[in-house]
Amino acid sequence: MSSVFGGLMNYLYLFTTSDGVVFILTDQIEMALFILRYVSNLSIFALGLKAPGITGNTDSEYHTLNNGPALRSRYYQGRPEDTSSTWKNAWYKIKTLIPFLWPKTFVLQLRVIFCFGLLILGRLINLYVPIYNKKIVNSVTDTPDLFRWDLIIIYVAFKFLQGGGTGGMGLLNNLRSFLWIRIQQYTTREIEVELFRHLHGLSLRWHLGRKTGEVLRVMDRGTDSVNNLLNYILFSIVPTIVDIIVAVSFFVVAFNKWFGLIVFLTMSLYIAITKIIEFLLNFNIYASAATIFVTEWRTKYQRHMNLADNAQKARSVDSLLNFETVKYYGAESYEVDNYRKAILEFQVAEWKSMITLNILNTLQNIIVCSGLLAGSLLCLHMVVAKQGLTIGDYVLFASYIIQLYVPLNWFGTYYRAIQKNFVDMENMFDLLRENQEIIDAPGAGPLIVKRGQVEFSNVTFSYTPEKVILKNISFIVPAGKTVALVGASGAGKSTIVRLLFRFYDVEQGAVLIDGQNIKTITQSSLRRAIGVVPQDTVLFNNTIKYNIQYGRIEAADADIISAARNADIHERILSFPNGYDTQVGERGLRLSGGEKQRVAIARTILKEPAIVLLDEATSALDTQTERNIQAALNRVCANRTTIIIAHRLSTVIHADEILVLKDGEIIERGKHEELISYNGTYHSMWQAQLQNDQEAIKDSNDDAPESETI
Repeated sequence: MSSVFGGLMNYLYLFTTSDGVVFILTDQIEMALFILRYVSNLSIFALGLKAPGITGNTDSEYHTLNNGPALRSRYYQGRPEDTSSTWKNAWYKIKTLIPFLWPKTFVLQLRVIFCFGLLILGRLINLYVPIYNKKIVNSVTDTPDLFRWDLIIIYVAFKFLQGGGTGGMGLLNNLRSFLWIRIQQYTTREIEVELFRHLHGLSLRWHLGRKTGEVLRVMDRGTDSVNNLLNYILFSIVPTIVDIIVAVSFFVVAFNKWFGLIVFLTMSLYIAITKIIEFLLNFNIYASAATIFVTEWRTKYQRHMNLADNAQKARSVDSLLNFETVKYYGAESYEVDNYRKAILEFQVAEWKSMITLNILNTLQNIIVCSGLLAGSLLCLHMVVAKQGLTIGDYVLFASYIIQLYVPLNWFGTYYRAIQKNFVDMENMFDLLRENQEIIDAPGAGPLIVKRGQVEFSNVTFSYTPEKVILKNISFIVPAGKTVALVGASGAGKSTIVRLLFRFYDVEQGAVLIDGQNIKTITQSSLRRAIGVVPQDTVLFNNTIKYNIQYGRIEAADADIISAARNADIHERILSFPNGYDTQVGERGLRLSGGEKQRVAIARTILKEPAIVLLDEATSALDTQTERNIQAALNRVCANRTTIIIAHRLSTVIHADEILVLKDGEIIERGKHEELISYNGTYHSMWQAQLQNDQEAIKDSNDDAPESETI
């Protein structure tokens, strides 16, 4: 036993002064290194004050970038000022998140409770680790002949649970992290689904003004920030504050009020809670504001960085979506240069943000080291002067404070991360705050389709107050009949289709289906009753089967094949190597225009709607392809109420009624023969189209190669 004790004594480098006070040489070495580090940091900070600062035109640069066309979008309107605190409206943000934070299943709720139990247990262990450190040292100095291996075992057990002094790798934190995974996944899933649902609930007006790349970036960053925010607040900020309260209380009770005051002031100066800042500023004590002031200062650079990041993302997505256009105009170099500029904008903002981070770290380090220096000197003085403290108390104080300062050193990082996450969440909250322009009326019921008659009654509509698109329009499409809308571009034809789908609400008048105002029925039932074949069919980047089945998700394979046969595309699909499992590519670009239209027709046939809308369904096709598809369109419209928007008048000559629109008004109506006999606008359009067709035929004959005679 004595040999073991002797070895331990040699390892600890114990020696005794003339007063009989025992010192540990390693403690003196650590104190010397601490003082050296403190002086070095102070010198670096002093040199930093003499270094060139950030140029004064950063705000103007920021506003130039923010107001540029690359970043201007509807959900950035009303965005907080650059210098405004991210804690502004913090309660609104938290209140919005609360429904997503508390799980709805009992098992996950138990996990939450157990995680918080582990958190409380960790706070107690953080207190007992330095206490047992003191007991071990006192056992060596008070009873050197007794080897207290039991204290060592308990101390190591606590360290195993705590984890290397920082709590980062301990059993408790690892177990808590493991249990929290499911809760974090639940929160992420609920927020992403709600945000996705909300985006689909926004109006067509909003979606026509959005930028896909920006929206996707906002969604990604917003959902990630929620999880990070929870982790920082629940498992970093709150535990650190609780540890500070426990430490202050412990030192007041176990030592004296001066130690509690030193710990309290140091922590308060470091954290710089708003009320403490206001109090200390009245006494011209500016050091306390280090964390909060510099961090708030950094907020505008973080916002700038996010906006530049959004611009970079939007630029890349927009360029890739328009891949063909880039190739048509040989603009690859132009796109690459613009993308490089967007990256440089982001990196400039990132550099400014990192510079301010270094300044903040230095200020925080000065505050922490000042508190450690004051407490260590006081404790060592009381040990040497024999004022009630032992060498074990000094070890307790030093180890406890260092243990406390390790997470506290990260406190500024946590605070900055919370600031960053709040900034990242701002755009997501802007999205969630976007009002749904078109909503179901309270008590709205489903549409009951009896015959399928469509009526526009004195409808007036405008996209902007400056220009009225439809002026007191009235017409009826009887059940099972076909009405065609013709006229020049901008006459209001496509607007009628959008109003029938209720993408917009009419300003005056009413749109009726079987006598039911579409404002009084649910949007889902309305859109189930209507099928559309648009001018430019955009397909999902999936299989042909998936795109046809989209008309009726629960449709069987036999119904899908039947719809494809009726659309005259079944045989063509079978000629592909993968048949119905053929991938159509981004926006369906791997299919020809005629093939895409046939897929859209098959999708509409599968839907079996009561009302069919053909929005210039063949205007983008050549004459021969149009004729081939016309038979399939006739099958779609058979015995269904049909509205046709036509560019080529030859496709509507069999319509039951043709409406001629001009400047938002119906100027002529009737059958094809009647309108021809009027010698009005329709007659002029018909003659102009005949002349164009004849010229096209003549040009094609002139371009045909002459046959060779052998």
